[in-house]
Amino acid sequence: MTLRVFAPAKINLALHVTGQRGDGYHLLDSLVVFAGVGDWVTAEASDQLSLRVTGPFGAGLSGDNLVLRAARCLGVTAALELDKQLPVASGIGGGSADAAAALRALCGLTGRALPDAAAVLALGADVPVCLAGVPLRMQGVGEVLTPLPALPACYLVLVNPGVAVATPAVFKALARRDNPAMESIPQWATASDLATWLHAQRNDLEAPAMALAPVIAEVKAALEARPGCLLARMSGSGATCFGLFASEELAKAAAGVLRDEAPAWWVAAAPVLPPTPPRT
Repeated sequence: MTLRVFAPAKINLALHVTGQRGDGYHLLDSLVVFAGVGDWVTAEASDQLSLRVTGPFGAGLSGDNLVLRAARCLGVTAALELDKQLPVASGIGGGSADAAAALRALCGLTGRALPDAAAVLALGADVPVCLAGVPLRMQGVGEVLTPLPALPACYLVLVNPGVAVATPAVFKALARRDNPAMESIPQWATASDLATWLHAQRNDLEAPAMALAPVIAEVKAALEARPGCLLARMSGSGATCFGLFASEELAKAAAGVLRDEAPAWWVAAAPVLPPTPPRT
């Protein structure tokens, strides 16, 4: 038996750093959605644990990674394959999404129930929200997950300039760690309503990431310049930025221009996925 599970890109539409625990872990308040572009994890029954990495960004991974750690967390052996379509260390939860997809595939393969957030938090702060795989408000150190009101149809253009930004370095460069939480979450009727609300929120990691990698500011400005872009912001700890658009046509047009203007950048246009589990 073989199972193949989609690992969608995780996008932080807003990311507030609201505190830091005594053990060093940061407290977050984030609006998380998933995009219709991502990696794929395949699991096949085997008496040995193995991993084969393919895809355009497969060369960026070597040795132990979150997919293997997820399998060890379950205590399951399988022949795993990771088709790496997303840039590595790019702020869109690629590794965490891969780990979540591996957990889904392995649980499906063995008939086990999916583990809860507390059981997988040790794999990474983004793994619980990626395992849920639906739009959520993520708080605490990643373990407090709250469903969101229905999201309006909207589209994203994701752009990564090919620069890896180390998450620990970004957090270390934060000017303050006790920033205000997000405002109360309303019901959004349109993509424009969502963008208006998001403009009043932040990504607290954006400024320190830009200080470490100034090209992120160039990416954000390039997205803001595209017709129909309702909001441009960095996701996660960078370096990927997203542009929010109301229609597929506007998003695809923006992506096409950006590919022409900056052929070295990774660019993808994708819808914000509805609140359904990741597909197989």
